[in-house]
Amino acid sequence: MTYDIAAPDPAGMVASLSSLGYSLPSAIADLVDNSISAEAQNIDVDFAWHGRDSWVAVVDDGRGMNEAELVTAMTVAARGPATPRAANDLGRFGVGLKSASFSQARQLTVATSTGGDWHVRTWDLDLVEQHGQWRLLHGGDEDTLDVLDKVRPEGGHGTAVVWRRLNGYHVPDVTVDDERTQQQFYAEGSRAEAHLAMVFARFLTGSAGVRLRLSGRPVVPWDPFMSSHLSVLRLPVEELVLGQSSVRVEAFVLPSAQRLTTEEYDRAAGPNGWLDQQGFYVYRRNRLILAGDWLGQRGMRREEKYNLARISVDIPAESDAEWGVDVRKSTVVPPVSLRAPLYRVARQARTKAADVLRHRGQVAARTHGDPLVHVWQVRRPDGRLVCRINRSHPLVQAVLRKGGARTEDVRALVRLLEETVPVATLRVMHETDSADDPEPFGGAEVADGTAVEVAERIYESLVSGGRSPSAARERLRTMSPFDHLQGFWND
Repeated sequence: MTYDIAAPDPAGMVASLSSLGYSLPSAIADLVDNSISAEAQNIDVDFAWHGRDSWVAVVDDGRGMNEAELVTAMTVAARGPATPRAANDLGRFGVGLKSASFSQARQLTVATSTGGDWHVRTWDLDLVEQHGQWRLLHGGDEDTLDVLDKVRPEGGHGTAVVWRRLNGYHVPDVTVDDERTQQQFYAEGSRAEAHLAMVFARFLTGSAGVRLRLSGRPVVPWDPFMSSHLSVLRLPVEELVLGQSSVRVEAFVLPSAQRLTTEEYDRAAGPNGWLDQQGFYVYRRNRLILAGDWLGQRGMRREEKYNLARISVDIPAESDAEWGVDVRKSTVVPPVSLRAPLYRVARQARTKAADVLRHRGQVAARTHGDPLVHVWQVRRPDGRLVCRINRSHPLVQAVLRKGGARTEDVRALVRLLEETVPVATLRVMHETDSADDPEPFGGAEVADGTAVEVAERIYESLVSGGRSPSAARERLRTMSPFDHLQGFWND
């Protein structure tokens, strides 16, 4: 059979790898993956501001690489997903170092040593595109070598990865004195710190004993499940069979705000906030792949009443293909055979999370033994929400007292009602799967005595305000909720 060699154009390949959708935090996490795979105990991420010459480095004291291993590591897709990997290897496609780096910088330099000589290789994407060849440079330019001298790990072995000519910063109008851009640069570092704390929490707290620092500050692990808190509800662990392996699933229902300190509550919200942190957390070899997502389960969307539901899922690395793990290790698609049991676990966790918040909402809606506290009362007496003004409230009683209300009391009550609309309680108690929206006067089509009484007061107010009886009836006929009721205004 005849054939052609259709090698990809280097410039086109670089553009493709640069456009995989990495954020800066996720790109740095890919480099930390390599450090952990190299059995590093200390990993430092450094952000250094020098205007358009700013740089980012990830440095570890792992076992390092010899020269041949370095060249392989710098080669795009030198190791595919089918390549056998060690149990602690977090890689998959063999493009993480390159794709993550190319997405953030035009120059990638790696220096590494196993305990002897240091080997240095550099990708300069401008040269690759200029010559149309994968020219992997030996060593680095003078400025890069100066950076390597500053960050190179102690102990004689390890690896340092340096990004220079950073995207968005290596432009003529960025100067060292540009304070706004400098703040943006270090804000990216703070976001990266929060991301790393979430993704590598198990390595920072487990027996691995990894120490991770960002710009000299220890990265404090973030546990989305608040595992050590006494008020956390842990559902039974399930082992779901997938081929020759199993998937470990454990659901957690976090405590309501009333059981947390302000600091605990703010930290539990996570990097993305309560709403975006609910759902499944998928781990692969203890590395977080996906944080806070309902995995496309039918009918499951983010709602505030499910904020306390978080579910840990541990998948074996051998099942990457079944789970659709992508190059960035940031998305997964559950296998068809596991979707039903995952749906069941999610439903159970969501129900219990909603119960916790509903109880909180009901307590907030009640008066805690004192009928003078809340001006609004929210109840669900027969499966339908009911909102009522608390007739026992002193301001309401002042307005309703015999002999007429004082104008200042009416104004105060109106303002109080405006300022205390029970939105949070309604949101918690509302069931999206049922038609439980409050309906005026019980949803009847014909006005009952209460509706007629209210309509008569409005009618009299319109007439006393100068409208004719017929005009008052016409206005009442188009006023909610009387536009949906039959009464004297329709005669």
